[in-house]
Amino acid sequence: MSFSKRMSRIKPSGIRAVQKRIAGKSDMISFAAGLPDPALYPLEDLRKAADTMLEKEGATAFAYGLTKGYGPLLDYLTDRMNNREHVECTKENICILSGSQQGLGLAAMTFLDEGDVVITENPSYLGAINAFRPYGAEFVGVDTDDDGIVIEDLERALEENPKTKLIYVIPNFQNPTGKAWTLERRERFMEVVSKYDVAVVEDNPYGDLRFKGEPLPHLRALDKKGQVIYLGSFSKILSPGMRVAWTCASKEVATAFESLKETNDLQSPELTQMLTYYYLKMFDLEKHIEEIQVVYKERCELMVEMIQKYFPAEIKYTDPEGGMFLWLELPEGLDSDAILDDALAAGIAYIPGESFFSFDGVKNTIRMNFTMVKDDQIRDGIRILGDVFRKHIG
Repeated sequence: MSFSKRMSRIKPSGIRAVQKRIAGKSDMISFAAGLPDPALYPLEDLRKAADTMLEKEGATAFAYGLTKGYGPLLDYLTDRMNNREHVECTKENICILSGSQQGLGLAAMTFLDEGDVVITENPSYLGAINAFRPYGAEFVGVDTDDDGIVIEDLERALEENPKTKLIYVIPNFQNPTGKAWTLERRERFMEVVSKYDVAVVEDNPYGDLRFKGEPLPHLRALDKKGQVIYLGSFSKILSPGMRVAWTCASKEVATAFESLKETNDLQSPELTQMLTYYYLKMFDLEKHIEEIQVVYKERCELMVEMIQKYFPAEIKYTDPEGGMFLWLELPEGLDSDAILDDALAAGIAYIPGESFFSFDGVKNTIRMNFTMVKDDQIRDGIRILGDVFRKHIG
């Protein structure tokens, strides 16, 4: 068999590589996860919603449905986008996805030809980079600061790369850094991109996990030309295993996604779409989100406190206002992948930051997760990791 060129472009996930190394080690303190805490799934409410759904829908819940999505859930999402997210849209702008990761793949299929350019934040979500890479895209990374993507660098990248077709960004609590863009940076970003014939993928899996500060407008809400493809998801606030997400985009893009999805998976599972809708109809999602925010806020603040107490002063770190991650920068010349061996030997796991770059990555960076660790694990793990770093910093 002769595989396509696309297969040769796929790179192994740096996250999966670490997870394989720690699999089965129950005593390992892992800051390597990228998952919501299963203890916060609303299992009892989901069970009640499932019982009601099956009683009312019966076999219909196990049948085929429309590629675009389950009608009542589409209505709910249209209302949510208009009234909660302040994004003007109709059902024509919405398409249900099997996880927002599918939206990244559909965006690649919709827009990218061989040799086209994708601009990403630098660093960026490696799952997006891997979704775009098989289509022969070339990547240009634009640095971020504490306020978000650096606009001057973005303008330069667009001017120097006329084959740019997509810009991929995570304005809310970015994976991997945990940074969130300011309102001014969002507005300036939209001013710049509106001058170009380019699509923007706004990935927002973490926006509901804000535990400090006030919510800010989505890029889609600031979009005057229909350039922004918004990706929303229930994975981080309800359950990742149900794989229920959505896009809100121009009618043309939403229709293109629907057509491609028909060739891809026919539809997202009717069963989990219905279950999601019945949960949303029967229970208070906002109250559930608030409960998650409280837990994650406490864990994030404790991790930052322990970093300040136990890490060498030379290590820089982000202090997120939401999301699931924070980002470490070690002194120049250190390799977090090499240091990982010592960390694992001490019983601590993390994700080296190199794989979050579209080119040869910055080796002295680390992604840390705070959602999957309890308080005592944070206290012990950061203390031990501080000792490991101190050996290498000297």
